[in-house]
Amino acid sequence: MSCWSKVNGRFQELRATRAEWKAEHERVKAERRARGEHGRPPEELGPPPTGFALLPWLLMGMGAFSNIVQGKTGNPWLGALGLLTFNSLYIYVVFRAFHHRTRNAASTRLALALMTVLTCALVGGFGGSWVAFFPLLGLAAGAIVRGPHLGRIGLALTALAGLVSGLKEGWDAVGVVYGTFLSMMVTAAILSLSEAVRELRAAREELARRAVEKERLRFSRDLHDLLGHTLSVIVVKSEAARRLAPSRLDAALEQISDIEAVGRQALTEIREAVTGYREGSLATELDRARSALTAAGIEPVVRQSGPPLSAQTEALLGWVVREAVTNAVRHSAATTCTISVEGTVERVRLRVADDGAGGAAVTTPGIGGTGLKGLAERLATAGGSLEAEPGARGGFVVRAELPAGEPESSLDAAPAESV
Repeated sequence: MSCWSKVNGRFQELRATRAEWKAEHERVKAERRARGEHGRPPEELGPPPTGFALLPWLLMGMGAFSNIVQGKTGNPWLGALGLLTFNSLYIYVVFRAFHHRTRNAASTRLALALMTVLTCALVGGFGGSWVAFFPLLGLAAGAIVRGPHLGRIGLALTALAGLVSGLKEGWDAVGVVYGTFLSMMVTAAILSLSEAVRELRAAREELARRAVEKERLRFSRDLHDLLGHTLSVIVVKSEAARRLAPSRLDAALEQISDIEAVGRQALTEIREAVTGYREGSLATELDRARSALTAAGIEPVVRQSGPPLSAQTEALLGWVVREAVTNAVRHSAATTCTISVEGTVERVRLRVADDGAGGAAVTTPGIGGTGLKGLAERLATAGGSLEAEPGARGGFVVRAELPAGEPESSLDAAPAESV
């Protein structure tokens, strides 16, 4: 009774630990909801820039508008039409400058080219305050042009502004030349920097989100696999203890002691899984496999040969052994389960085969259930492979192959669940 009390105590500790995890999860969710109600994170503050940010600069054309209204412009109807057309093209261009697809569209480039021709015609035809349209053209061009061609296009536009304005205004056009070059370069620099900052922020948030999802997946898989395997072993050994208790009390007490040891080990592994430091051991998993199979009435046959393996290779093979043996105990109804490990300097091969009816549980030929699919992905990432299928003479066979050296990927997740 003392052993059963200890086992029950361990189960209570497991339940308490799970309750603490759930409480922490609920606390984190509540904090996220509170942030959503009372304010956004700093990364989300402020809308992205739009064409409205560049509309106030149209006030630079008020001088030309004033000349038209006051009759200081020859052929005012033509000037009004030119002013309206320029403003329309400017608005069209700047509102398409803040999306990569529309910014690089042929229609946007055509509109910018028409603006350039129209600006040259207006400045060359009217002069005076109309030369202010070249800095406006520089703003629009800076919003559209990005990349390695910015410098060349900027110098070309500046030279064009200097030539047309100089022919009309002489040396008074120096300010227009400077304003055109400055407006284009500053606009392009500010918008490029703003876009880069937002892209970097979005990339950082995406990396953080993936890291959180990866850690959640690792933790959920580790916890599920640990509890599933441990509870399966405890159930099998409890049944064995119940069968042995009436006639062989010493053997029953030995099974109960094993249950206590499994519970203690499960607590240790769960704590290690929480902190992310758990590393599997092939030798440990083979010993547990022998114990679990024996308690389930399945004769274990274990063969191991070859040189020592790296820690990560042992950990991966340990997960395969655990998954395959758990499936054999749960589903196979086998009498014998053979586990063989054969290693060379370059590769190591693991084979777990039983003579039961576990093949009926396979859902996908060649892989098996969800847990085996997850293992197959992990082994493939480490440069190995995993096959699981019904045996040629009945039963179920799991084959795994890995490099004997250190695999390139790290162990970031345990298998999801058994077949």
